[in-house]
Amino acid sequence: MTTRRQFAQSALGAFAAPMFLPAAALGRDGTVAPSEKITLGVIGIGPRCTYDLTAMLKLPDVQCVAIADVQASRRDAGKKLVDGHYGNSDCKLYSDFRELLDRKDIDAVLIATGDRWHATASMLAAKAGKDVYSEKPCGLTIELCQQLADTMKATGRIFQAGTQRRSVPNFQQAVRIAQQGKLGKLKTLYASVYIPTLDNSWLPPEPTPAKDVCDWNLWLGPAPWRPYNSQYVAGKWRGYYDFDSGARLLDWGAHTLDLCQWANDADATVPVTYEPTENQILCRYANGVTAVLDFLATPFGDRGPNWVTRLGTCPVRFVGEAGSIETGDSGETVVSADSLKGELQDAAAKVKGLDVSEHARNFFDSIRTRKPTVANAEVMRNSHVACHAAALAWILKRTLTIDPVTMQFVNDDEANRLKSRPARDWS
Repeated sequence: MTTRRQFAQSALGAFAAPMFLPAAALGRDGTVAPSEKITLGVIGIGPRCTYDLTAMLKLPDVQCVAIADVQASRRDAGKKLVDGHYGNSDCKLYSDFRELLDRKDIDAVLIATGDRWHATASMLAAKAGKDVYSEKPCGLTIELCQQLADTMKATGRIFQAGTQRRSVPNFQQAVRIAQQGKLGKLKTLYASVYIPTLDNSWLPPEPTPAKDVCDWNLWLGPAPWRPYNSQYVAGKWRGYYDFDSGARLLDWGAHTLDLCQWANDADATVPVTYEPTENQILCRYANGVTAVLDFLATPFGDRGPNWVTRLGTCPVRFVGEAGSIETGDSGETVVSADSLKGELQDAAAKVKGLDVSEHARNFFDSIRTRKPTVANAEVMRNSHVACHAAALAWILKRTLTIDPVTMQFVNDDEANRLKSRPARDWS
């Protein structure tokens, strides 16, 4: 029989015995304790998402736990990427992203579907209590961009638009030089964009696959119905009006006009007038600065007299009374005067324009601090509305004037009707 004394001594010995826990569980040795990690879900995983997610997986305080995509092949490829990174098989898969949003253990989502879904999925995520990193363009229309910004404000969720060049050093440097007056009074800002397109055709119908292979209804989502074609789901949807944003102007414009807005200290407003010409759209601000959306025949082709071709994709050029500065995704920066060369920092060229690492870091840091991101919903609203207004001016082939407070076009009912599109009932 165990005596009371023996039991007490045994119990004390048990408490005195050392308890060994992995350092990772305690957050030591440079690791982050699981309880302190931000849990991430992914909605829509294709080539661009894979690029974003690969950068996010490297962050020690982020854990990707789930992927939703309407295509089985993409779900499986995403799980292979995530599980391979973590060395486990924990990543859960969903064909319907609403099931992912129902999970209370997910803090944030990366949304990288096609354009047609960005705003709707972002708003549903915010209403489900998730913080949102959304690839751009963040909304197909002016109205959706406004609704998205209003939803983020109403729910108090953190939002980051995937306009990552706001977090890339050479673009930051160019904006800083412009804002500090080193170029003199700003006159003209050049934003490179694709040649606009307006395509309302349909690809030939093909047999619709089984729902568990590809949920065609959910792929279409709020976009108008059309017959299935495998090229759409393979990424060939770009350029079709029903699926694309702003006649393709937002493909680059969401980045480049956004940077012009920033350089002009115009994040809280938009240009007032939008005048389409043969190869450009002239966007004029109330302060007298003009942002020029300059069409490019090809991303790497002859860019004409306004551009230094070697600077790579998404170039911008800021011109003031005392000089100019131009930069692009190559990381190189070109200035017009020797006096400006002393303002440049060599370190700016070490990060390329497509790199999302710092932009993702800013998003997750903002989740912890609850402070706005560098490409928050209000910044997105105004730069996207400006792009959409320019696209409508090109579509309608006339100069448009917008009230930068109400975001209503002045004396143009047709333009105001095109601020929105009918949404299909996909549920």
